[in-house]
Amino acid sequence: MLVPMARKTANDDPLAPVTLAVGQEDLLLDRAVQEVVAAARAADADTDVRDLTSDQLQPGTLAELTSPSLFAERKVVVVRNAHDLSADTIKDVKAYLGAPAEEITLVLLHAGGAKGKGLLDAARKAGAREVACPKMTKPADRLAFVRGEFRTLGRSATPEACQALVEAIGSDLRELASAAAQLVADVEGTIDEAVVGRYYTGRAEASSFTVADRAVEGRAAEALEALRWSLATGVAPVLITSALAQGVRAIGKLSSARGGRPADLARELGMPPWKIDRVRQQMRGWTPDGVAVALRAVAEADAGVKGGGDDPEYALEKAVVTIARAARSRGRA
Repeated sequence: MLVPMARKTANDDPLAPVTLAVGQEDLLLDRAVQEVVAAARAADADTDVRDLTSDQLQPGTLAELTSPSLFAERKVVVVRNAHDLSADTIKDVKAYLGAPAEEITLVLLHAGGAKGKGLLDAARKAGAREVACPKMTKPADRLAFVRGEFRTLGRSATPEACQALVEAIGSDLRELASAAAQLVADVEGTIDEAVVGRYYTGRAEASSFTVADRAVEGRAAEALEALRWSLATGVAPVLITSALAQGVRAIGKLSSARGGRPADLARELGMPPWKIDRVRQQMRGWTPDGVAVALRAVAEADAGVKGGGDDPEYALEKAVVTIARAARSRGRA
């Protein structure tokens, strides 16, 4: 079962003459292709699929692939990295867009940048069905992706479970999709945070967000243990400083916000309501001065892991200890 793609055009027929998949997220690009192929083979089990890279589509090749067949067979022609096509081949594709062949679906995969923009514009002008496949760089995007996976698989997962899965697995969408499918296959009923923890505890312990959570809670020893585990299992130091920064900033935002219901604060601060509850628990020992100290520690660590210091691991350990102490600053005031 496929996850619905974001921002499709009004023409949402997978068997439209031309589908344009735009973006750089490999999993979504592959799913855009799979959706077209599945629809074509549902209409004709003998559909011929030709999957080509840009260098394999030479001038004249498209004409050969789309020429009338004696048996009028259905065909899907996939062109990957269409932004890298040669100028002469782009002329061929543009000409084809003006008069696409019957029983043939052309799928163009394009990165969406300035390179090859003429082809992108031509396909849109010709009314191609478009599927957006953007790179998911923000945690919120990956969280929405995981929620969508569970919905598509017909199962319910709590917000905390979705967040825990993102924190445990990381940014690779293929791994996130695989993990969601595994949980759905193995677990009955609603999938909660405890279930995710049981399945992915080793990875959760190694996640940058676990380091940050333990640090802002003032649990220095556990934060250092999680940090060392993270580094030993290959988590990039820059991801850890990013998670530390997010954790401290969340404390600062919530401590300076006016009181209110989690839903109201969520809208004001741009956090999900369940995270408001978590941060409220974490912020009990914090003071404004403590937040300022912690933010400086994060900035110093960030500079250290990006080349400003000789030992990134030491820079992170120092930041974690400083943040954990700052988390208990109210008790020492």
